[in-house]
Amino acid sequence: MILIIIRMKIISEKRMELSQTIASLIGSIRAEKGCRRCDFWQSMENENELCLLEEWDTQKNLKNYMKSGRFRVLRGAMNLLQEPHEMLFHTVFHPAGMEGI
Repeated sequence: MILIIIRMKIISEKRMELSQTIASLIGSIRAEKGCRRCDFWQSMENENELCLLEEWDTQKNLKNYMKSGRFRVLRGAMNLLQEPHEMLFHTVFHPAGMEGI
């Protein structure tokens, strides 16, 4: 499985606009082939720090999503950010025999 964490710091005047755009995309991202999870959060400490967490089953499905119109809309919306976003990719695996731990 592949986890993507996108951390964003938004200009306060644009927070609502970006939040609404991402909220409108969440359902369609979740419907993408291979998407296991897509969640959107706002920091408790700083309301201008936002985070998008996505979980994908395969690299192939993730790559197809990253070529999609939905991903282009998301990237375009991130032009509202105060500073460049941070996008982290993590590959997660479950080693055989570790299920009981």
